[in-house]
Amino acid sequence: MTQTVGTLVILGGSSDLASRLLLPALGQLLTNHPERRLQLVGSGSEEWTDAHWRSVVRSSFKTVSASGPAIEALLEDTRYLTADVTKPDDLERILDACDATPALYFALPPAVTALACTALAKIELPEGITLALEKPFGTDRRTAIALNKQLAKLVPEDQVHRVDHFLGRSTVYNMLGLRFANRIFEPVWSAEHIERVDVIYDETLGLEGRARYYDKAGALVDMIQSHLLQVLAVLAMEPPSTLDAQDLRDGKGAVLRATRLWQDSPTESSRRARYTGGTVEGEKVPAYAKEPGVDPDRETETLAEVTFQIDTWRWAGVPFTLRSGKALGERRREVVVTFKPAQHVPTGLTGTKEPTKLRMMLAPDEMQLELNVNGPGDPLQIERASMSVEFGPGQLLAYGEVLEGILDGDPSLSVRGDTAVECWRIVAPVISAWTKDEVALDTYRAGSRGPSEWRPLG
Repeated sequence: MTQTVGTLVILGGSSDLASRLLLPALGQLLTNHPERRLQLVGSGSEEWTDAHWRSVVRSSFKTVSASGPAIEALLEDTRYLTADVTKPDDLERILDACDATPALYFALPPAVTALACTALAKIELPEGITLALEKPFGTDRRTAIALNKQLAKLVPEDQVHRVDHFLGRSTVYNMLGLRFANRIFEPVWSAEHIERVDVIYDETLGLEGRARYYDKAGALVDMIQSHLLQVLAVLAMEPPSTLDAQDLRDGKGAVLRATRLWQDSPTESSRRARYTGGTVEGEKVPAYAKEPGVDPDRETETLAEVTFQIDTWRWAGVPFTLRSGKALGERRREVVVTFKPAQHVPTGLTGTKEPTKLRMMLAPDEMQLELNVNGPGDPLQIERASMSVEFGPGQLLAYGEVLEGILDGDPSLSVRGDTAVECWRIVAPVISAWTKDEVALDTYRAGSRGPSEWRPLG
């Protein structure tokens, strides 16, 4: 484990990511841990004064009602430096402003982050420095490998946090607890009893002004290549001995190395679509191709669905389908584990013969177990029943969990370098097939469930 961080440096401190997500999460973290003392340094290309930066930080903290001695101490000496982070001299000036072991959080576009890492190699770095990078980690397998090599020249792997806020600590630990702390689940958690697994992340939100990034990424890279493959890895990993970073990351890495497209066919295992104009939750939504900043000829998908297989004894033959899309009629964030039908239902029992399903909802985290039980009337009539439990929201926002791991030098839930490369390797055949138009780009009306010809999941 690395040294505990004493200074958080936000490169890209004037960004929307910083003010909307990072700073509120930091405020919540320090409110919950008033004993923690942290220096905050912001940096960006904008010509901001310390006073303006402090007002931005204070406003962000107010959104989560952050207060307490740790908050006041941070606000008193936080400062902002105007800098070009691709220049070694400017980076050196930023590091000189740090009073304690720093963590550099790159709240920057991937291309700028890569240039900043190149510049860091030209200066002397403080001992114990931590680097935190937002996804995507590269733009393909080759660039991910190159970025890993560059990072390895700067610091050891356990001082690199490839941030995936989707793996907020409570969500991951809820899945691990459900699997490994209940004997009823783990013995049947395999191909012998499970028919299929669907991971669904449907959003009602449309583009929301993110064309600059999203139009180059699309649903596949934005969600499946990164977030949802990480969820798959947690669902399918072998039981770890501990929850230490090495055990967790080794388990996820082993699963992803065994993961490939279903039957190695991108045309049969993947589907893509883009929304047309419609209405979502009473609001009119323009067609994606007509959104400001979108290049219609790029044919960026806003809904992606890909089925994978995991070549291990536990999961051989089980399809894992990952789906994510925007501007859909229903917000649906869940993992659906469908068990195989009962081997034999005695003659005389009538009614539903639906398979048992375990649903794990994400944000907010809930669980439902759908079972077949005898109805309240005719005892021979089988009906559907659901057992449910709420996990609760956890103590911190997702980015608060991320920041706590960074500040404490715990990379347990960050994405390890080899894992980032594997995720690109897994989706590469799909990206290639879609680029060559070997898979049709379907359409769906904004506010609908997706293309009418697509089979529903879960």
